[in-house]
Amino acid sequence: MMQEAATPPLLTPLLTPLLTGRVAVITGAGSGIGAAIARQLAAFGATAVLCGRRMAPLERVAAEIGAAGGSACAMACDVADLASVEALAAEVTRRFATCNILVNNAGIGVLGARLHELTAEDWDRTLNTNLRGVFYCMKAFTSLLLAAGGGDIINISSVAGKNPLPNGAAYAASKWGLNGLSYSAAEELREHGIRVSVVCPASTETDFSPHGGKDTAKMLQPEDVAHVVAMLVTQAPRSFISDVVIRPLRKP
Repeated sequence: MMQEAATPPLLTPLLTPLLTGRVAVITGAGSGIGAAIARQLAAFGATAVLCGRRMAPLERVAAEIGAAGGSACAMACDVADLASVEALAAEVTRRFATCNILVNNAGIGVLGARLHELTAEDWDRTLNTNLRGVFYCMKAFTSLLLAAGGGDIINISSVAGKNPLPNGAAYAASKWGLNGLSYSAAEELREHGIRVSVVCPASTETDFSPHGGKDTAKMLQPEDVAHVVAMLVTQAPRSFISDVVIRPLRKP
């Protein structure tokens, strides 16, 4: 009786460090999707620069990455503040002299309020972080990617940037705008070897927003988004994927 061939073992990211020597800047990296992306890119060999407004969670994630054998550091930054973003870019330049991957993940959401009840302050806060903040980061870091001869910019959007979102109009507007920004920048930068991609996850199990009534076991997990980001930055250099929509296999 013939025996079935043994299934070859899967190579782990640490055995295939495809991003060794690369510097990856990830905003909003203290928890949730941003932290998962930082862990994944570090597992593939990149030096992960974790950015956010609060240092304590960033340092905790950086320590976890270091304990697992990866390379990471934490840097404070408020993406809604251009001076803060420029200071971050200057510090990355001083410490690493380059940036190869920029992941714009930082975002906020004011959900549950109808548009006519939304305050101007909440509108501004949402758009300033989710859209203006991405513009600031792309503005500050693109010159480093150009100097490196190319690289990847990954903007984390949402399916709310493609579909209506009742009681979340400001968030949806910010993500629709982010998609347009990403598609346009991709056309500007592709000839310089910089790939700009937008990732649009469906509801993901994080502390970002409530998920009342949903089966969280069926929801997307932060690691699912991180897997897609790793796929984008390790694809063949002659191609790029401009737009990815991620949905759960089964509806939660």
